[in-house]
Amino acid sequence: MATDDSDDRVGHRARLRRRFLDAGAEALADYELLELLLFQAQPRGDAKPLAKRLIARFGSFAEAVSAPLDALAQVDGMGEASIAALKTAHAAATRLLGQSIRDRPVLSSWNQLLDYCRVAMASLPVEEVRVLYLDRKNRLIRDERQGRGTVDHTPLYPREVVKRALELGASALIVVHNHPSGDPSPSQADIAMTRQLAEAAATLGLVLHDHLIVARGGHTSFRSSGLL
Repeated sequence: MATDDSDDRVGHRARLRRRFLDAGAEALADYELLELLLFQAQPRGDAKPLAKRLIARFGSFAEAVSAPLDALAQVDGMGEASIAALKTAHAAATRLLGQSIRDRPVLSSWNQLLDYCRVAMASLPVEEVRVLYLDRKNRLIRDERQGRGTVDHTPLYPREVVKRALELGASALIVVHNHPSGDPSPSQADIAMTRQLAEAAATLGLVLHDHLIVARGGHTSFRSSGLL
């Protein structure tokens, strides 16, 4: 009697889930982790070919789940449910990392902050600027998107940032933005804007702790680079 392909697929799904539960994510290849997510969106059928197409297109599990919606939609076989499954995983990771920097001094949780910023912003298709507003103990009061721009520019208005800091009762700031090009090197415009913001903040007793640029190729800290 011929083997039923549907039985094989059901068995594969069960074995993959069991391997994940027994040995953890480290025991699975990137495409297999994607398969697990796609199982939630595709109750039947073989998810492996689609998972491998995602890896071929984006290069890794992390890049696939953080890819823009329109880019995911261009992959053959990716419908709304499958896209939602991947973006749910990305949102969960972002929220977990965000929680890790709340209710504790941000400057003493620097690695967690970098992880959060990279996951939340590094793969965005256009530039985005976020401002982290901190209290006197450097605990996070608010994480707000200040602006969203093009693939290589986002306007930031120091007066608006300082005004918002005063409204929130903040004492310090950290600015974060992404470079969709993948290169975290600051531009001259980035440097000039940062200095303007630092000066505007200082006049009102606010401290600009750092300006971080995150990208797929790494990150740059203005403070560590001597630019602030």
